[in-house]
Amino acid sequence: MTCVLVVEDEPPLVRALEINLKARNYDVATALDGAHALRLAVDHAPDVVLLDLGLPDMDGIEVIRALRGWSRAAILVVSRTSEAMVTALDAGADDYLTKPFSMGELLARLRAVARRTESTRPSGDTALIETKDFTLDLLAKKARRKGRDVRLTPTEWHLLEILVRRSGELVSRQQLLQEVWGWSHLTKTNYLRVYMAQLRRKLEADPAHPQHFFTAPGMGYRFEP
Repeated sequence: MTCVLVVEDEPPLVRALEINLKARNYDVATALDGAHALRLAVDHAPDVVLLDLGLPDMDGIEVIRALRGWSRAAILVVSRTSEAMVTALDAGADDYLTKPFSMGELLARLRAVARRTESTRPSGDTALIETKDFTLDLLAKKARRKGRDVRLTPTEWHLLEILVRRSGELVSRQQLLQEVWGWSHLTKTNYLRVYMAQLRRKLEADPAHPQHFFTAPGMGYRFEP
């Protein structure tokens, strides 16, 4: 079943979309603002995000950029004007639809972006990360160490996936804070210290001398397989 995350701040439209999508056997999650949408994206791993750009807490473009840091979901943008179309597409949106729209057109666009995403989705092999200390299955969201499953919280998985998908790259503290916790937490660097310590404790053979999760003091973090 295809999972669609509807991000829209107009409750009547949210309800109409939810009814129509569920009637066509879509699994639906809904969010009225960007921060909630990013949390739901971690929890539900949607196949398609139906995103209104005019959100009450942040610009929809920020949501696109945050999602594109780690998610492969198709993003179908809806907005009252076409002025931001180029910006949205450049930020990582897959398609753009202007309000008002017919339900038939929206459903056709949704099916199209879902098909494109499915055709480019990595296989289980390319999503399997193996190190000498642990194994990660990004599609199944499973981690194993010493032959046993390791339980990671949704936030730990979100942080882990961003680092793993950019293996070998230094990811800045600001980018991690924005993508995992949102713009209002850009100064909360203690969050990163706590969660990185948890990831090392759960996955590294010797958390005090990490071989996979490295810190660049004052800058950010890097994953090495």
